[in-house]
Amino acid sequence: MNDIKEIIANELQKIGLEAVAADLEYPKNLANGDFSFFVKDKAVALEDLSLDKISHEYIEKAVVLGRFINFFLSKKFFVDVLARIIEMGDQFGKNQSLVGQKIILDYTDPNPFKVFHIGHLMSNAIGESLSRLIEWSGADITRANYQGDVGPHVAKAIWGMMQLKKQTPADDESLTVKTNFLGRAYVLGSDAYEENESIKKEIDEINTKIYEKSDEEIKHLYDWGRKFSLEHFEEIYKKLGTRFNVYFFESETAPLGLFIVDELLKKGILEKSEGAVVFKGEQYDLHTRVFVNSRGLPTYETKELGLSKMKFDRADYDKSIVITAKEQVGHFEVILKVLEFVDHRAANRTRHIPHGMMRFAEGKMSSRKGNVITGESLISHVEVDMQEKMKDRELSDSEKAEVAEQVSVGAIKYSILRQSPGKDIIFDFAKSLSFEGDSGPYLQYTHARICSVLAKTAAAKISASLDTPENPGEIERLLWRFSDVVERAQKELAPQLVTTYITNVASAFNAYYAGNVILDPKNSEISAYRVVLAQAVKHVLKNGMFLLGIKAPERM
Repeated sequence: MNDIKEIIANELQKIGLEAVAADLEYPKNLANGDFSFFVKDKAVALEDLSLDKISHEYIEKAVVLGRFINFFLSKKFFVDVLARIIEMGDQFGKNQSLVGQKIILDYTDPNPFKVFHIGHLMSNAIGESLSRLIEWSGADITRANYQGDVGPHVAKAIWGMMQLKKQTPADDESLTVKTNFLGRAYVLGSDAYEENESIKKEIDEINTKIYEKSDEEIKHLYDWGRKFSLEHFEEIYKKLGTRFNVYFFESETAPLGLFIVDELLKKGILEKSEGAVVFKGEQYDLHTRVFVNSRGLPTYETKELGLSKMKFDRADYDKSIVITAKEQVGHFEVILKVLEFVDHRAANRTRHIPHGMMRFAEGKMSSRKGNVITGESLISHVEVDMQEKMKDRELSDSEKAEVAEQVSVGAIKYSILRQSPGKDIIFDFAKSLSFEGDSGPYLQYTHARICSVLAKTAAAKISASLDTPENPGEIERLLWRFSDVVERAQKELAPQLVTTYITNVASAFNAYYAGNVILDPKNSEISAYRVVLAQAVKHVLKNGMFLLGIKAPERM
């Protein structure tokens, strides 16, 4: 089915029009056909074209609409598409456009000793979806997680741990209790750092000792906090459906970055200024950035240089994609410019994708404990609300808990992925958790509804069949576009295209379901075809949700 554009382009050439597959567009309105070709040459009189020469079993007709030639595909084409979807099942939508390429995606990146905040949720949702889209295009994907296990935030947390020593959780306490303790310690240290100059000096000294590994007490607290932070993050990754292939840490990238900085100093790319090492970016229309501070410690930029070297030493990647908050755009512009002097190929192969911020329709949200809501507490908050919505469902308690988690994560991911990655989003609890309309639960509920219908058809022993007197409708004309949507979303790094598409498919199916009986006891032929149609929609919805990192429950 993927060559339908080539077929139409060839048919256009039969009537004297130069056309290639890329010239074909989808009409905005399905009533105007399945493909549209704009005739740019005004010397061509469209009314004189011999459209009757266009003849292919997959083309029903071609009509002129203004300066466009619009094509309507045939019933045979759509029947063959349905057969293809059923045959391929969970594999439908894959393509081979990136076969042979190695691509590494760096996303999520929470920092040990700190909470998993909403920005990490956004980075994870976008990064995981892009990973799946690229993987479905045949590339060899590496999912990487880069975490700041050294730096001022760690020193602040350790200072706080020292002050709260008597409150340190016992070894048999849960990970949640331990990480909550780390969170309190970090807040205590962070506030003191800003308010008390003598404490600021203490924390700066702790920061130096962390790099030097020169103090046994600090080393013990560091190892304890790092271990439980990372274990706790793994619990969150599992809930979000992400499994990383490789982990990078700032404690590893910093020494390598400092070595690179020394080399750049010798070459005059970086220079010393007031005891620090800086890059004067103004000559490249960029800002001056510090790479090593006056205490001799590496900054974010230096660590990124070390990270790039570690990545490309690991494998000769064709592309490195990094997803971070848009506040870091300026940092990355400088990093990529400096990287050109270190490894031009790595600089050219690195792509930074910034994500926006999440705000709440209800205003500033707080967790049930009164703290500003984090990424983790948002998931828990949504999960509690979803469990309340599902309390009357005919499911076991364990099923309700499992489905509530899947739907909660789906609601959040959908809200993030429904628009382009760089935009800020408004999370509206009521709309995001609705089983109707533009939401993740709506997609999941539609999938579960189809599973229920298909279970009933199986119980009624109704066989599926592609023989039908029905003409193709909106559903058929949407379903076959899935492969094209997937490939375009991968090329443009735009998961929102998949989100919009499968929402339209779900809407079309629900409208069809409201007006048509799937199990029609008076017409077995119609029922047999509608079973195939339902099966095809189920596959496309499930595959589309998979690409968004959203689970597709069969019962809700």
